[in-house]
Amino acid sequence: MHAYLDFYLDAGLALSAMVFGTFLLAGTVKGCIGLGLPTVAVGLLSLTMPAPQAAALLVVPSIVTNVWQCVVGGHFAALLRRLAPMLVAICVGNAVGVLWLAGTAVAGAGSLLGCALLLYAVLGLAAVRMQVPPQAEWWLGPLTGAATGLITAATGVFVIPAVPYLQALGLERNTLVQAMGISFMVSTLAMAGGLIYSGALGGAEASASVLAVAPALVGMALGGWLRQRVSEKVFKRGFFIALFLLGGHLLLAG
Repeated sequence: MHAYLDFYLDAGLALSAMVFGTFLLAGTVKGCIGLGLPTVAVGLLSLTMPAPQAAALLVVPSIVTNVWQCVVGGHFAALLRRLAPMLVAICVGNAVGVLWLAGTAVAGAGSLLGCALLLYAVLGLAAVRMQVPPQAEWWLGPLTGAATGLITAATGVFVIPAVPYLQALGLERNTLVQAMGISFMVSTLAMAGGLIYSGALGGAEASASVLAVAPALVGMALGGWLRQRVSEKVFKRGFFIALFLLGGHLLLAG
């Protein structure tokens, strides 16, 4: 058990409390609206640690909390076939990004993350409604996946442009939630491979990530409770406003 605590013992009480509090909040957001765990977790943790380290802590909670989202819904096989070009491109884009950035410190990583969060927040607040015609999926899916993979490699956040693309496919709500879960799972696994390759995800980070699962799951349960009592529209607006402010701070600080 001591090995699992090494990261937190070295980090100190204040940073450890922030990590657990961040995953509690991130899990709450995901439990309420079905997404937001990586965005909130990496965004907030990047205020106190490098983005790759924040992304490393995200890996296990993201995998665990996305399992149900992938398999529940009854359309797993059909979605996997339909989204396969995008999913493959996510892995390729992430690998290219990791190799491109290998051995280098991304001087503007904080600014890149801030830009990604700002873009996501603006799209959410503007309630932009896009539509992808079926005949465009064969080329737009891989393009979206490659861009998502590159952004994931640089920032640890994998919602842009994958989520807007999935929303533009015109999927029924439960199917959309399942599609996002599949996309998030593939992105997380690709990101984990990149972090291991770059040395950012070692034994200490992996153990610390395992312990972060508990607050994330508690948060998801709390988010599910809130979903029954708070308007999803109001909660989403608050979420995107907070994300906009966080992205602006990271952009200016970077």
